[in-house]
Amino acid sequence: MLMKHWFAALCLSCCTFAAGAADDATFRQQINAFVDQWHADAAKADPVYFDKMAPDGIYIGTDQSEVWTREQFRVWAKPFFDRKKAWAFTAIKRNVYWSPDQRYAWFDEQLKTQMGVCQASGVLQHTAGKLEITHYQLSLAVPNPLMDKFTKAIAEFEAGGGK
Repeated sequence: MLMKHWFAALCLSCCTFAAGAADDATFRQQINAFVDQWHADAAKADPVYFDKMAPDGIYIGTDQSEVWTREQFRVWAKPFFDRKKAWAFTAIKRNVYWSPDQRYAWFDEQLKTQMGVCQASGVLQHTAGKLEITHYQLSLAVPNPLMDKFTKAIAEFEAGGGK
């Protein structure tokens, strides 16, 4: 009798694990599709791009001055969206992680961009049946062999009064 209960418990836990794995794969696919579409919206200069950010969302660009709320970012990006050509980022690689309750997800990605390869990370929240980006940070991926020249150029720029 004990053996029957143990076997039933084992079968149930295996089925639960398999269902959880499928749910994980589905959730990962949803996150990837959402972020890919967000990038596609920018490439098409579609204003829905900003609607995918939480109202209190933050976007951090590559320049040290570029720390914006969603609305500040919308104002900064307006000239790009008005000319119907913004930026085109395509994921080369993305890692996705999430909280056990799937309310929050975070990711890091390498991107093909007009600036060369960039790296980014982001945080999404899942509320009211939809995903929203709450935080995104974009940075240039500087190859290590170029780092000395790159940091020297930045130091010279800053010494000359650049910000």
